[in-house]
Amino acid sequence: MVDLSKEMVNVKPRVDKLILEELLPKSSSIHEVDLLYSMMRDYPSRRAKGTRPFMCVTACKAMGGKEGDAMLTAACLEMFQHWILIHDDIEDGSEMRRDQPTLHKLHGEALALNTGDALHARMWGLLAGNRAKLGPEKTLQIISEFSRMVNETTEGQHMELVWVKENNWRLSESDYDEMVMRKTSWYTVASPCRLGAIVAGASESDLEKLLRFGMKLGVGFQIQDDALNLVGDPSKYGKEIGGDILEGKRTVMLLRLLEVAKPDERKEVISIMDKPRAAKTPEDVARVLASMKQYDTIGYAQRRARNLLEEAMPILDSVKMKGDRASVDNLKAVARYLVERQW
Repeated sequence: MVDLSKEMVNVKPRVDKLILEELLPKSSSIHEVDLLYSMMRDYPSRRAKGTRPFMCVTACKAMGGKEGDAMLTAACLEMFQHWILIHDDIEDGSEMRRDQPTLHKLHGEALALNTGDALHARMWGLLAGNRAKLGPEKTLQIISEFSRMVNETTEGQHMELVWVKENNWRLSESDYDEMVMRKTSWYTVASPCRLGAIVAGASESDLEKLLRFGMKLGVGFQIQDDALNLVGDPSKYGKEIGGDILEGKRTVMLLRLLEVAKPDERKEVISIMDKPRAAKTPEDVARVLASMKQYDTIGYAQRRARNLLEEAMPILDSVKMKGDRASVDNLKAVARYLVERQW
């Protein structure tokens, strides 16, 4: 039996140490720049699970590579997560991130946005540092994967933002899947696994399989994340419960509710969801959540997430893994964790 929490703890602190002690600047004699550096270090200093860098390192080892060769790339993945969350929190109007106020709530949107930009720019420069250990060919392949990941993620984010802006409810679950495969699957599963595999020297065939695996598992992960936003333990989840309703997000459980609810109930739910975040009341959130529970749309969504997990795992099993058994088992365990987790 894999003790996944123990395995992840072995990687996350080393990634954090690399980011905070070697990759990010600590201070500046210029007051304004010193504040920037402090803000750049804020999200990396907060409690987080570190699943993406863990998947990168574990995939590298499972494919027969060396953990040390993947650490810089894993750290840059975590840095990507930090800067894109800063931007995401601003775009969604989120108030909490990892049990603390979001960066823009602490310092204002302008400074937070610039901090995200600074982390983004530094990420690209750091990725070039792989050249010394991995050589120019693998370094370019890693940078190309990051570029594809950033492009896919921002396209998916834009789809979701436009849906909310245009009050678009003419959406199906396949629309949701398309958005999530871009927004979430690439940077949560596909690219972390593919980056580790690239470091290990994987074949194009195996990289293509990891892409297919990542697309399915990433959707399952996002569905479960959406469910936890509604029914998760607030002390463990780290984000505001019900935040997706406040932000008007289109989720599987919400789209399913609009499909099966009575016409008058559907109209009421849409009228609530179309309100700006600031106009929604706790009673509004409770009303939508009660309707979801009444029609078991949260259970429906979680069952779909588990089905996607079971579809994804045989694809992972078909990848030629040359690494030690423990690393292969860890990779499979973290894949299951992404959908089966409760926080």
